[in-house]
Amino acid sequence: MNENLMEILTREIVNSLPREEREMYQYVIRMEDELAQQAATSEEFMSLLIQNAPHQQAANHFQLTYGQFMVKMRGIEKDIHEQLDMVIDQVQWFDYTNMMRKEAAAPKNMKFFYFDMGRLHTKP
Repeated sequence: MNENLMEILTREIVNSLPREEREMYQYVIRMEDELAQQAATSEEFMSLLIQNAPHQQAANHFQLTYGQFMVKMRGIEKDIHEQLDMVIDQVQWFDYTNMMRKEAAAPKNMKFFYFDMGRLHTKP
């Protein structure tokens, strides 16, 4: 599946999380993204992660021990992945290439698809 679509779906799932879980997850992701932007290589990124310890900083910020925070984060990430898998299973792709070529005189080397995500929010 398209990487951009995966990011959109993940963002929607994260936004649907309970406030505390969403804030914890976004806090760490924001810190990791900032470190990734500073790094020129994956090795430099790993070094920055070790130096800055985003999960430890997040644990301190949310007044949890590192262990408590990591247990919560693993649960949040598991929930996100389970919901993402459910949404991906619901996505249906429809090839509209022939119709678009007839309607819009689209280039021959271009394909057109429509996708239906079904019900995006999988949690009741």
